[in-house]
Amino acid sequence: MLMQGCDGSILLDDTATFTGEKNAVPNQNSARGFEVIDTIKTNVEAACSATVSCADILALAARDGVALLGGPTWQVPLGRRDARTASQSAANNQIPSPFANLATLTSSFAAKGLSTRDLTALSGGHTIGLARCTTFRGRIYNDTNIDANFAATRRANCPASGGDNNLAPLDIQTPTRFNNDYFRNLVARRGLLHSDQELFNGGSQDALVRTYSNNPATFSADFAAAMVRMGNISPLTGTQGEIRRNCRVVN
Repeated sequence: MLMQGCDGSILLDDTATFTGEKNAVPNQNSARGFEVIDTIKTNVEAACSATVSCADILALAARDGVALLGGPTWQVPLGRRDARTASQSAANNQIPSPFANLATLTSSFAAKGLSTRDLTALSGGHTIGLARCTTFRGRIYNDTNIDANFAATRRANCPASGGDNNLAPLDIQTPTRFNNDYFRNLVARRGLLHSDQELFNGGSQDALVRTYSNNPATFSADFAAAMVRMGNISPLTGTQGEIRRNCRVVN
């Protein structure tokens, strides 16, 4: 999530006089793949210079990545411009924590204009990807709303101390396919992060999680719509910002 809004701020590298968002606590050792955006930008600039923003490229790459892994596709509204600055403090304070409870998650998303349905649908993005041991250790050793066999499996590569950077898939069955297994796991109490399982823990989102677990088409449609809404969080448009020639640095 781009903390100032959907303005490509996360792509800016730190410099001697500027601190970007890549080394904010939620992004460090987590946000990656920046070289993929660099390659796309280089090719786009060669074909059509100073026309397509890094922010738009990021939104399009997210859509295409989901589609390539078997998920839905959607029409990406274009015309974002790129920020000339970034905010590490905003990234630290506004990206939802893997330790958060449902009330905190709900308020974090509401602050960006997103509903609880958006929260639950977008959390389904955890059908792909990996998490570091440090983000789920508390869950597998302390939480009670967890399948015992699943907890034992995860403890095998995430000791009570040490191994902070050991990785585990957010979706144990199909970690490289975009589908609704994430929600099926929540129903089975196999959410990896505390914040994941909060969506199915006797609260307001239980019924929606069950719906998504039983109906992948509903999840896909809601995810696509929520991605468009998330992509509309405070973009720079018109003459605001700039179109960076290199996504890592301001012009």
